[in-house]
This record gives sequence, C-alpha cells and structure tokens, in this order.
Amino acid sequence: MNTITEEKLKKYFQVTKKAYTMAKNSGNRHPKLAVEREDFLDMIERYIKDAEHFEKKGEIVDAFAALNYAHGWLDAGARLGLFDVHDSKLFTVD
Repeated sequence: MNTITEEKLKKYFQVTKKAYTMAKNSGNRHPKLAVEREDFLDMIERYIKDAEHFEKKGEIVDAFAALNYAHGWLDAGARLGLFDVHDSKLFTVD
C-alpha cells in the first residue's frame, strides 16, 4: 500500500506513543548522559506534538513524517543506551 490512511496514522501514533512512554519510564544505561537523555526525550515529545498538530490540520503526510522522526529519535536513544528498553517490536534493539 502506498497510501497513508487515517487508520495507518492512528496505528503509528499508538506505536510511537507506546515506545515513548516505555523509553521515558525506563532507566538510563549511561547515567553520565542524563542531559542527552533529556534532550532526546524533549525532541521526541516535540515531534509527537508536531504530528498531532499536523493531524488536526488534516496534513496526514506531515503528521506521518513527524511520527517517523520521533521514532527515529527513540531508536537512536535506545541504541545509544539512553533508554534501557528491550522490546524489538518497538525499538531497533536486542
């Protein structure tokens, strides 16, 4: 399928928000990188809010793109050890 449907967007919102919650509630495998962890969480939250803003405006492609950026930050943070997560369905870890 080459179309971003409202159902697909809803699914990506659910997955990304679930991963964000898991990351935010997880430990930090590198406590010396606490500032970087908070920066990552801030960026993720901003991209999720951007996605919500775009969705409200009916700009589904932009909302989908913002969610993908958010999830990219989630995956990068997990790979760097900023988030102690072990869920290969939500993150590119393990």
